Amino acid sequence: MLRTTCCLITGANRGIGLEFVRQIINLNPKPINVIATCRNPDKAEELRKLKSSSTNLHIVQLDVRDFPNYDKFYSQVNSIVGSNGLDLLINNAGIAQFKTLNQVTPTDMLESYEVNTVAPLLLTKTFLPLLKSSGKDEGSTKLIVNMGTTVASIEQNNQGGMYPYRASKVALNMISRSVATDLAKEGILCVSINPGWVKTDMGGKKAPMAVDQSVTKMLKTLSLVDKNSNGKMINFDGKIIPW
Repeated sequence: MLRTTCCLITGANRGIGLEFVRQIINLNPKPINVIATCRNPDKAEELRKLKSSSTNLHIVQLDVRDFPNYDKFYSQVNSIVGSNGLDLLINNAGIAQFKTLNQVTPTDMLESYEVNTVAPLLLTKTFLPLLKSSGKDEGSTKLIVNMGTTVASIEQNNQGGMYPYRASKVALNMISRSVATDLAKEGILCVSINPGWVKTDMGGKKAPMAVDQSVTKMLKTLSLVDKNSNGKMINFDGKIIPW
């Protein structure tokens, strides 16, 4: 299973992000710090319940589109992790706008790019100093995880549509590849991972996989990421998804 000393997860108030928090805080060995972000911590009831029984969980307010306050956010995280740095960054926050060619608007496209593409890139840039300073413990990972999707595979797109979601996630794949290339010399890996079709607000009730199953599989797969899978789009079960 994946090992981490200090982890940051965005969009952690529900669904996949919340389940990442639930499972990561109880990894063996236990992480020292797990930082969960959401836009409205006061309304994140499930996340607050986890915090009430978890000494290693910290909830920090973050709207990933609030770029001017990223420096303030960095300072908050730095005060929590200190010299341990961050060895796992999960850019989970995202939006899904499944607009057709007749429906799509400039606002749809720009909003999707801001949340799904620009924010993960700039958060990675912001936390690079903490990622570089981590990894002091033997066996710890240095990993950036961007949440991908099979609908971002150009090769597999035989249905069209979903313009804001598809395009923003395709761009995120390119960012993952570039970050992986740029940071390989620092010992920092970066991948996009597809959680599968999951029973969440986004996936709907007809989805075949429960949230806990998806996250369990992803954590196992992420524990096996190495230079051969670095920079690629990986399925929850470890299979490489074609671009």
